[in-house]
Amino acid sequence: MANTNMTQEQLDRLETRDWIQSLEELIARRGVDRARQMLRDLQIKAQKAGVQLPVTSVTPYTNTIPFNLQPLYPGDRDIERRIKSIIRWNAMATVVRANRQDASIGGHISTFASAATLYEVGFNHFFRAPHKGHPGDFVYFQGHAAPGIYARAFVEGRISDQQLVNFRRELAPTGGLSSYPHPWLMPDFWQFPTVSMGLGPLMAIYHARFNRYLEDRGLIEPSDAKVWAFLGDGETDEPETLGAISLAAREGLDNLIFVINCNLQRLDGPVRGNGQIIQELEAVFRGTGWNCLKVIWGGDWDNLLAQDHDGMLVKRMGEIVDGEFQKYSVETGAYIREHFFGDYPETAAMVKNMPDEKLEKMRMGGHDPEKVYAAYRQATNNDGAPTVILARTIKGYGLGESGEGKNITHQQKKLNEEELAEFRARFDIPISDEEVGSAPF
Repeated sequence: MANTNMTQEQLDRLETRDWIQSLEELIARRGVDRARQMLRDLQIKAQKAGVQLPVTSVTPYTNTIPFNLQPLYPGDRDIERRIKSIIRWNAMATVVRANRQDASIGGHISTFASAATLYEVGFNHFFRAPHKGHPGDFVYFQGHAAPGIYARAFVEGRISDQQLVNFRRELAPTGGLSSYPHPWLMPDFWQFPTVSMGLGPLMAIYHARFNRYLEDRGLIEPSDAKVWAFLGDGETDEPETLGAISLAAREGLDNLIFVINCNLQRLDGPVRGNGQIIQELEAVFRGTGWNCLKVIWGGDWDNLLAQDHDGMLVKRMGEIVDGEFQKYSVETGAYIREHFFGDYPETAAMVKNMPDEKLEKMRMGGHDPEKVYAAYRQATNNDGAPTVILARTIKGYGLGESGEGKNITHQQKKLNEEELAEFRARFDIPISDEEVGSAPF
């Protein structure tokens, strides 16, 4: 006998569940291609019936690649993390030591801190140098992340510790490093200038187009070489950044990959405090025909998303504006439990048995190598359109109380001995208590 005491909201949820189960059955029985056609047919029917359809250029606020379709990670996670941690330390130490010598030097710690995983997965598994007739890939590095690229080159033995000491003093008698990627100042190191902001992505588009032009006219051999452009979410407000993206889609430049580090912060505050920059950028890029991959939630969220049968967790994820997400990044697990999960009984029940400490440390997608690898692999195999990867990170990741997730973090140039010791402990850096205050490389 039907329960006549159910509210309309409860009845709506049951009806929605019936539709979802029908879709799941269709996918299991006929596959995703048939499901896609069915959704298109339903869309046409709804439009004919006068139903005002939602904007289809925006997908739910969750990862584009679900956990069950994730490829196996090919690397040794422990070794890669060890190397990445050392690079993190050296990047931070480069800026800290330069500013101890001269407080006017400047430099940026927090950008690379948020983007380290995005770069390291690329270096370890995707970026290719010229070899055996292959031209290699072309990488436009985000300008403010330069200390991290120098730090990796130091680990590789390509630059000296004296050059790191002279960061932003490239004309020093003993050798130094330019502030940003600058092939005129460092012709043996940098290929492309990417500062001022917005120049990198614009040049990458025309670089990818010119490569195709040369191939189509038989001037160079066709290849699978990629043009990668790394940029920040705040950088997309520069007119040059998005000014030519329609050209890339129109030309079908599947040799082009944008990686946008969405740490939600610009130089002086939030990118979109009362909105969602990832959703905004997805609409812009998908609307012009780009393949768009969102990497928002790390593997710590996989079990919760697997339990989200009624979609309430994804619904809650889509309700939170970026200003609130920034608040969560500096708050306790108890605060996250109350303010993020606590709005709905279904989401509150999901984390009932999870300790606050675990809630506080759940990683975002851009800090999870497996999620980043999955997106890069799909991007490099995509045909017919350029790809943009929107990776959610935390600005100043690893800086702790000295700047992680805080509005001040972009301008953070110095760390005291206590903050250096905290950084060392978090990333297991093999430096003694006596040495840590001097921030050795």
